[in-house]
Amino acid sequence: MISEGFRRLVSQQLLQFSDRSELIALGVYLAIPDAAGELQLQPVELWPAGAERIEPAASDRPLLQTDQQCRWLPLRREALVLGALRVDSSAIPWPAALQERLLGATQLLTEARLLDLEQQRFQAQLQQDRRQRALLVHQMRNPLAALRTFTQLLLRRLDPADERRGLVENLLQEELALDRYLEALVQPAAPATLPAASEAEAPLLLPPALTPERAEPLASALQPLLARASATASLQGRPWHTSALPELNLPGAAAVAEILANLLENAFRYSDPLAALGLWCKQRDQTRALAIWDSGPAIPLGERELIFCRGQRGSSSYQQPGSGLGLALARDQAKAWGGSLELLIPASDLDPQLPAGGNAFLLLLPLKGKIGN
Repeated sequence: MISEGFRRLVSQQLLQFSDRSELIALGVYLAIPDAAGELQLQPVELWPAGAERIEPAASDRPLLQTDQQCRWLPLRREALVLGALRVDSSAIPWPAALQERLLGATQLLTEARLLDLEQQRFQAQLQQDRRQRALLVHQMRNPLAALRTFTQLLLRRLDPADERRGLVENLLQEELALDRYLEALVQPAAPATLPAASEAEAPLLLPPALTPERAEPLASALQPLLARASATASLQGRPWHTSALPELNLPGAAAVAEILANLLENAFRYSDPLAALGLWCKQRDQTRALAIWDSGPAIPLGERELIFCRGQRGSSSYQQPGSGLGLALARDQAKAWGGSLELLIPASDLDPQLPAGGNAFLLLLPLKGKIGN
């Protein structure tokens, strides 16, 4: 397969030789497999337009034949022959300047064809990945819908005063959150853009559908997350503490919940399994400060910035499953919404009422105006 971009490049390369009167014709041929899988040199572009199509030399003869008016310069990368440039000239041998230009053209076309093939391979793989992802999302929706149905039926059987009702309602909220993630997975791909001038890695951000910008009550956005944390702490047999949540509407409250969700996952997974942990919340002038803290051993000094790097994990996580993305994602999201995420050790540096040891991941978000401006 030959892309239109490569065809245009070939045409431009051939036209640049219009000033050479000794050239009779030029042609670019590419090695393309036939029905039997055998590579054949097929013409891509001829110059001038009415030039006669000439079949290339037989496969058992060299492409470059110096004793003929028609010569074949191979488009080759080491042992890989991608095609050939056919040159019909009335001047033999070629002038040195023409020889240099022709060899330069063959080198450029070789590199361009390699990039063209690589791009086609990546595009095919990308399309395959998208189709596979769409199939998986489609299949996951069925059991998720069944779970939601069973949960709703269970909820109907519980009296309003039943203490188990809250657990079932929280289960329904988690199922709805999963559905949002599935929807985000099949969102159309963003249009291609030029890379940023900086060589730094692009930030890890959730799809826009998961971080709506409309103002929402922060307490409502955090309630399912805190219920999940309380249940996890109960299962692990460790103390869980939380501050009173403010009556505050925030643009991007869902994004704040996602940031804290990543912090809580790390705290439950990697801190001392007997250590208390919790959510601390306070307003500071025009800033909302929230922190996830634990009372376990302090993170080693040499790892305190490393753990915020994508794919990097601390020594306490070596024997635990994980991708090393949680803290990187949380910090990138915080910056995207105009805030910051830092590690404070000990947690009592944040508030004297917090443990004198342990770790506190402090999230600062602006309250003045719209988050993200």
